[in-house]
Amino acid sequence: MKQKVVIKVAMNGNKSRSKVLKIAVGAPGVQSAGFTGKELDQLEVVGEGIDAVVLTSLLRKNVGPAELISVGSAEKKEEKKEEKKEEKKVEILPAAWNSYPYPYYPIQPYPVEYTNQTDPCSIM
Repeated sequence: MKQKVVIKVAMNGNKSRSKVLKIAVGAPGVQSAGFTGKELDQLEVVGEGIDAVVLTSLLRKNVGPAELISVGSAEKKEEKKEEKKEEKKVEILPAAWNSYPYPYYPIQPYPVEYTNQTDPCSIM
């Protein structure tokens, strides 16, 4: 039976990502590994006979903080995803109000008086 293990790992950059993948693929029983999640900070490992606790402790020792999120069957989740895809329908609703552009008010010029000053000192 195929297992799907999801582990959240704190990674800094591409170097730590490749290190995580090397560790995950090197574990016995792993068939595939990849990053998932919103920020690609979750490692998803699929295989047979994977020891999730050992894999998590290896990641903690070599990379950094790692948290085991879920362990389950890989086949059940795929069926649920297919059902959810069929149910999704997107409806476009008309706008509730029309947006009108703001009125244009021209800027009035400000009157400026220029005086010819012949005195070099402006204080007097």
